[in-house]
Order: sequence, then C-alpha cells, then structure tokens
Amino acid sequence: MVGVGADVEVVDGRLDVEVPVSCDLHHQRCQRDVAHSRLEGARFEALRRQKHVDHPAESAELGTHRAHDVEQILVRRSGFVAELADLRRDLRIDAGYMSRIAARFETDGLITREPSSVDGRRQSLRLTDRGREVSETLDARSAAQVAGLLGDLAPGDRRRLVAAMGTVRDVLDRERSAGTAVALRAPGPGDYGWVVSRHGALYAAEYGWDCGFEALVARIVADYVQDRDPAREAAWIAEAGGEPVGCVFCVAKDATTAQLRILLVEPSARGLGVGTRLVDQCLRFARAAGYDAITLWTNDVLTSARRLYEAAGFELTDQEPHHSFGQDLVGQNWTKAL
Repeated sequence: MVGVGADVEVVDGRLDVEVPVSCDLHHQRCQRDVAHSRLEGARFEALRRQKHVDHPAESAELGTHRAHDVEQILVRRSGFVAELADLRRDLRIDAGYMSRIAARFETDGLITREPSSVDGRRQSLRLTDRGREVSETLDARSAAQVAGLLGDLAPGDRRRLVAAMGTVRDVLDRERSAGTAVALRAPGPGDYGWVVSRHGALYAAEYGWDCGFEALVARIVADYVQDRDPAREAAWIAEAGGEPVGCVFCVAKDATTAQLRILLVEPSARGLGVGTRLVDQCLRFARAAGYDAITLWTNDVLTSARRLYEAAGFELTDQEPHHSFGQDLVGQNWTKAL
C-alpha cells in the first residue's frame, strides 16, 4: 500500500526499486553502511548456492562447504555445540542426509558426537579445532571470490545487488521475516535525507511520480527540522535489523488539529505491521499533545492506504481532482477525532 498519507506512505507494492540521482550525501553514506552490514549474510547465502550449483561433482569441496553450514549454526551455540535434530531443522535437510554428513565430518575430524545433556536419546555435535580451521579457510576463500565478483561494479550497483539479495532472502524465508523485531525511534543524523530519498525512489518506481513529489517531501522535512515545536510535533523511524524500514511525522495543522505526514514502509518490511504501529504511535502522541483531531492528505489511487486509515478510525471528509507529480490524481482529506 502506498499513500501520500499525511502526504505520503508506502505499505505494499513492487520490490525492484532504484535509488534516484537526487539522493543526498547522507543517504549515500547510509546506503553504503547498510550494504556493508548486509554483505556478510548475502555473501554466505550467494556463495553457498553457487558452490552447490556450479560444482556438484566436487564432493570433497561440497562436504567442506556443508561444514561451513554446520559451523555457521554451531558458532551461535555456547561452546560450538548443537543437537543433531536442531541442525537438521535449521539446515532444512532430511534426517538420513544429516546423519551421513555428521558421520563423514566425524571421520574427517571436523566434529565430535556425544549424547545430549538434555536427552540421552539425542546426539550433540561439537565443532573441533580442525573444523573451525576448515571453516575459516573456506570463509576467507568465499570473501575473496565475492570481492572478485563485486570489484568491477560501481558503488551504486553493489548497493542495489546487496539490497536485492536481502529482499530475496527475506521474501523466501517466511519464518525469519515473521520473527523480525521492529523498533520505533526518533530520527538521527542522516535519517531525514533517507526519508526524502526513499519517498522519491519508491513513488517513482511504483507510481511513476516525478521529482515534484520528492521536492514536496523535502519541503515537509525541512520545515519540520527548522520549525519543530517539540511539545506538539514529533517524528519516528521504524528500524529492523539495524536498518531504517519506515517513518511517520506528526505536525501541527493548527492550534487544535494535528497532521499525520510522510508515512512510509519499505518493501522489505511490508506485512510486519510496521504501518499500523507508526500510525498508532502518531495517534498516541497527538492525543498526549492535547490535539482535538488529526488529519491527513492522500490520493485515491492508494487504495491500501485508505484501508489502513479506515482501520485506524479516519473518515474521508472531501476529495478533489488535481494534476501533480506528472499524474492525474484525486486528492483526499481524511480526519479523525481524538
């Protein structure tokens, strides 16, 4: 759902989004940091799949690489120990195959097996010193291979590649997505640039809106930063996995009415209830600040946004056709009594 909720918001839509040329320096640095933070996980997933597909006949190499899979899970447990059944579940392989892998790794001196301390009928695996050395060697080799793959790419293309890999992983791993913890916090350095650039990029990709929309968001953000009344106005950034995934602003429309503005949820966080949490946070703040009502402006093409507003108790008060952002639209005002 995308809406110019409170002028704008994005809650559902396509995933293939490019960052526009107009992104500011804060945003570029932010995206670079995000790409770097994601690279470790993306590298592991990509190289694991590349090994399995490109070298199926190299059983020794494949076995070593599966040792890396095992190590990735064992290192999360105290003492590099995990139960065989847990490893099978986490690696999503059948019991027979897991048993054969464990037997071969034990023969090669990569792991040791012992009865579980919780249930003697189950087995625990412990990574040996040699097993860790093999995994570290493979890790260094994988890093070198990825460096070679990415070395000739422009910085922007590297960011897009890593972001796309993260999206694929999140979409396919439903359990991981469902368990993602989302926190709301106040904006920090670089966040305001992120708000502007992500609105511009997402609405251009999903609705074909031109740079006039990004300029509108930039003015809204600039006015907030320069003229904010802390007692009556606030903004929040939704964060998941250390990355910004959404935002909303609550500003004064007049002495008794608040306005919800610039609500956005990244494609990677859609379906996690982020939009609802941001709207609820805005409503709570507006009530506490003493407003009698809250309003927002959106457009009729953003049908999912309307459902979000209706669920929160907003009512459509008026609408009017207009031509903005390179498109023919119908602007709508929604209001809720507090």
